[in-house]
Amino acid sequence: MIRQHESLKAVVFDVDGTLIDSVDVHAQAWVDALAEFGHEVRFGDVRRQIGKGGDQLMPVFLSQAEIDRFGEKLEERRGALLKERYLRRIKPFPGVRELLQRVIADGKAIALASSAKEDELAQYKKIANIVDLIDVETSSDDAEKSKPHPDIFRAALARLEIVQPAQALVIGDTPYDAEAAAKAGLRTVGLLCGGWSEDELKGAGCVAVFRDPADLLARYPESPLASR
Repeated sequence: MIRQHESLKAVVFDVDGTLIDSVDVHAQAWVDALAEFGHEVRFGDVRRQIGKGGDQLMPVFLSQAEIDRFGEKLEERRGALLKERYLRRIKPFPGVRELLQRVIADGKAIALASSAKEDELAQYKKIANIVDLIDVETSSDDAEKSKPHPDIFRAALARLEIVQPAQALVIGDTPYDAEAAAKAGLRTVGLLCGGWSEDELKGAGCVAVFRDPADLLARYPESPLASR
């Protein structure tokens, strides 16, 4: 059982849809890339899959034979399209840097645990202006399977040198974050800015839900992040 009042030592943040407004552009990059490989898919259907890594997203739209044949090239093309067409559109949500600074002032370490590729994560840290605030980070490159599998969060805990998962808390925007975190023994605070509803996030296991980073910062003393 996860103890609700265990003293927190670290906060583990998802990135896409949590710290930066990037879900729509990720979905569009996948739509464009899939079209180039002969698969016309609806934007809304792809958007519901953002939060997973490519290893978990592609099987929703492709057969295993197709993944074996061109999955790697598809992922590479998706990444290229993101950089060429959409990266400049990505902005941080309000209050991101200030929220992380508050967490640090509260004596907690900060980790990033993203389903993005390592090179993309480096760009997102710059966009969010948080490069100097991060203690450890993990990406899809550090996990055999991406969210909703727990590998990325388990890697983050290992780098934080946290043995008891109750000493860390996840901040995410999708049910995939909450599901992956729970499998690693972690609680999750959900944010609505990624496009999922409060009911969907709580249904996936989020212990509390806030509008966005600015709302979480404004209500920090009443949130699960506050020191006990």
